[in-house]
Amino acid sequence: MTNTTRDTILNQIDSKFEAIHQKTDTQLEGLLWSKPITYWDYIQTDSLLSLQTQRTTLPDEMVFIMYHQVNELIFKMILWEMQQVSHAEKITTLFFTERLQRISRYFEMLTTSFEIMENGMEVDQYMKFRNTLTPASGFQSAQYRLIEFCTTDLINLIDYRFRSSIDRTTSYEFAFEHLYWQAAGKDYTTGKKSFLLEEFERKYKKVFLTHMEEYNSINIWQKFKQLPAEDQKNQELIDAMRHLDYTINITWVMQHLNVAIKYIDQSGIGDGEATGGSNWKKYMHPKYQRRIFFPELWSAEELANWGENK
Repeated sequence: MTNTTRDTILNQIDSKFEAIHQKTDTQLEGLLWSKPITYWDYIQTDSLLSLQTQRTTLPDEMVFIMYHQVNELIFKMILWEMQQVSHAEKITTLFFTERLQRISRYFEMLTTSFEIMENGMEVDQYMKFRNTLTPASGFQSAQYRLIEFCTTDLINLIDYRFRSSIDRTTSYEFAFEHLYWQAAGKDYTTGKKSFLLEEFERKYKKVFLTHMEEYNSINIWQKFKQLPAEDQKNQELIDAMRHLDYTINITWVMQHLNVAIKYIDQSGIGDGEATGGSNWKKYMHPKYQRRIFFPELWSAEELANWGENK
């Protein structure tokens, strides 16, 4: 490094600390006593690898735990990208497209990773340790719900049976009670919620309501509508939006459903019930959920046949 380059960097460091009313000399002296960074410290490897705690002595339970922890980390990566898109003040088509591609790759990774679950555990072991998980359920992944709120207009997450009674003037509280996933834990004739749903809401309802309001006008679809009109007609971008929608709401969901069928329904072990007590077959299948993030980008025929023959 030349003296000129070193002086330039030192001047930039001076400017950085002056801007926050700090003394550069104090900061530089602190470097004398700081430890060199290591991979394991930076990644927090020891902490990360200490988070796997089994409830049973069955070896394949560890596969199940780690797989779901990896999923949650990928969900966090997806939310990280979505937040950048949503909070970009002057969104450009290039930035939007690049982030959309990142999000799609993460969901493709989630989809292909289901082979780990499908072929990476002994059915007998799974059907034993899953009994210790009751009443917990993958349904209770809060990050997955946040991803939904970040992606599409709220109306597209409402149970299709109640969409006609909801519009942009509807309170978030009322809309929350009619989200599509409420059907997995609520008896609409009595209004009674399952323990699964009650605990989920006790933990996250305030967070969800805040997120619903925050992303009401800045979700992925709304940011797409902010792009230049000509770019919104670009077929490659439309295909990318459709790919994301299909990957999340059909491909990934069906992979999840098929794995559940293998273990819960076809194993001949257990009573076929979900650990959280949900009507899992109807809840998980796309044709019952009718969850479509970008319905404006699909034909009437495609919408009518959503999730069929899959």
